[in-house]
Amino acid sequence: MLFWKIIEVHVTVHRCTATVDFMEEKLRPYPATVNDEGMYHHAKEVAQNMLGKGNVGIAARTMGAEDFAFYAEKFAGAFFMIGVRNKTMEMEAMHRLHSPYFVIDEDVLPVGAAFHAAVAMEYLNKHANRAN
Repeated sequence: MLFWKIIEVHVTVHRCTATVDFMEEKLRPYPATVNDEGMYHHAKEVAQNMLGKGNVGIAARTMGAEDFAFYAEKFAGAFFMIGVRNKTMEMEAMHRLHSPYFVIDEDVLPVGAAFHAAVAMEYLNKHANRAN
């Protein structure tokens, strides 16, 4: 495994020792965040109807851990992100969420809240007959 080879080389070069502990016995590892197909298509349809197809994209897959994965193990879920790029804001570059240089365009917050509410309301409307 490349990870261990890199450690071995650094230990040799720097004439030291290294210990790696992922604390697997102490910490519960995060599961992969996987969207439920049905909920994914539902949320995507709501987004396209609300924002227009041209304003809904597919995000690249990432390897980051996400607390939402624990919910998605128990309930059908869809993880989505709300874009915050505002080309009219004077910024040299957009920075990722956990960057110390990240700046949010707060004008997007009502859109995100409305979208979350619409996903829930449309789901309940579509499935109201099943509850009876």
